[in-house]
Amino acid sequence: MSIFLKAFLEADPFGKMIFFALFFLSGVSSFFLVYKIWVLKKVKAHAQIFIRFIEKQKNFVLNLDIEKLPNPLDHHFPHPFQGLYITLKEKAIEILDKNHFFTSKEKIYLSRTDIELLESHLYLQMTKEKEILEKNLFVLPTTVTLAPFLGLLGTVWGILITFSQLQAGHSLLSNGAILGGLSTALTTTVFGLLIAIPAVIAYNYLKTLSRYFTIEMQNFSHFLLSTIELQYRQVDVEK
Repeated sequence: MSIFLKAFLEADPFGKMIFFALFFLSGVSSFFLVYKIWVLKKVKAHAQIFIRFIEKQKNFVLNLDIEKLPNPLDHHFPHPFQGLYITLKEKAIEILDKNHFFTSKEKIYLSRTDIELLESHLYLQMTKEKEILEKNLFVLPTTVTLAPFLGLLGTVWGILITFSQLQAGHSLLSNGAILGGLSTALTTTVFGLLIAIPAVIAYNYLKTLSRYFTIEMQNFSHFLLSTIELQYRQVDVEK
């Protein structure tokens, strides 16, 4: 860290601006990384609790009180699986009410077309939940791209300043000018790479978590649809 501080102090105003940009980029990406991982860990923990609860209550899947569903302590977190369940319940009840209105029979059921309609609603909801989980994820690939370019800009600028000083006739200070300019130039490159490398690792990790949630949401949606279809097909068979 003393190397970076020394290079920053020896840099000219524009060089200091590059360092400030790198510091800012490092702070933003680090904060986002820690916060996003923390949020997704919380979402994963709540999802496991919620899925187990629904599986235990699968025989009454459309009769569960939404207000009594397991809720996380912090309501600001995404709740993808709860969103899928609420979507299924609302749409299924809506379709059942419609079927009940258009039939004189006491018992109602869901047709294959109704199940496909529910599946499409779940798919749309799954897409929305995925977008929420990946919200602001662009920060990391932006950091991966921008940090090395800022480092390269610092490198080019440092070398340019060094040769400008030499051309201006600072021959007696040429060694110091060269060493100081190269130190600033190389430090920004190293700093940029030190920011970009953790960011690309973090981005791949978060994308893997996102794929995990996508697969789990697909499995949960299939479980809900299968449960609903089985229950109401059984009713239909008895007729």
